[in-house]
Amino acid sequence: MRRLKKEDIKQEVFDLYDAYAHNKLERREFVEKLSLFATGSVTVPALLSFLMPDYKNTMLVDPQDPNLDSKFITYDSPKGGGEIKALLSKPKDATEKLGGIVVVHENRGLNPYIEDTARRAALDGFITLAPDALSPLGGYPGNDDEGRAMQRKRDGAEMLEDFIAGYELLKSHPECNGKVGVVGFCFGGSISNMMAVKVPDLSASVPFYGGQPTEDIDQIQAPLLLQYAGLDERINSGWPAYEAKLKEFNKEYGMFMYPDVNHGFHNTTTPRYDAEAAELAWERTIAFFKEHLG
Repeated sequence: MRRLKKEDIKQEVFDLYDAYAHNKLERREFVEKLSLFATGSVTVPALLSFLMPDYKNTMLVDPQDPNLDSKFITYDSPKGGGEIKALLSKPKDATEKLGGIVVVHENRGLNPYIEDTARRAALDGFITLAPDALSPLGGYPGNDDEGRAMQRKRDGAEMLEDFIAGYELLKSHPECNGKVGVVGFCFGGSISNMMAVKVPDLSASVPFYGGQPTEDIDQIQAPLLLQYAGLDERINSGWPAYEAKLKEFNKEYGMFMYPDVNHGFHNTTTPRYDAEAAELAWERTIAFFKEHLG
């Protein structure tokens, strides 16, 4: 059987997957709509297999990299979910204190892609913390469908508090220089925007295709680097109003719109991944953090 390629798939299929991944479609309805695009050897099972994340073959960092010190810890989130599990990572042989980065997952818990991203940021010269907002429910279950269902059970304001508590832990960590930023993807991009609103001494925020805040934008103190996908109409629709407020309050921000790529283009594990845009966005992210976190 011929192996499917991204070029074989119509944009409507990626749009369907986006709706499914963001709880706009139940799985049965998703499969039914997907069947409209099944022709010849491109069967519904083939499309499903192609669209679902591949965590086994897409990691960019070896978890056992000898240059990396990476381990799971727990910390307390008294205003959020209580005890939170998180991946703490840093370069093994760092001789001076490092800038800190909170890495915020998508709408399905701390899956292997986000762990990989946190380790990658550590190898780029930072101490990173990747919390799992599913911790109060037992943690990421090992499958994204279950993870999404679990995350819908959590209160959004409490999850925000979990990541703010992670920020506080990292800021006071003896190997951190006290400057801490945040990067997040999808749900994590929204959390990154909200942390900029809620945390006065946040040092930098990099939301990837995240929902925009609509209130208290005047409270933002951190410089922002906002990254959007050109084909992501759902999230991009909120950008003009957000930008108008950022300009009105004279906030420091930069925005990059990556043309012809989908929401989730940084995620290595699905065919929405776009290597060129992802690499450029990551280079910009690390340069921004080096500028603002030291």
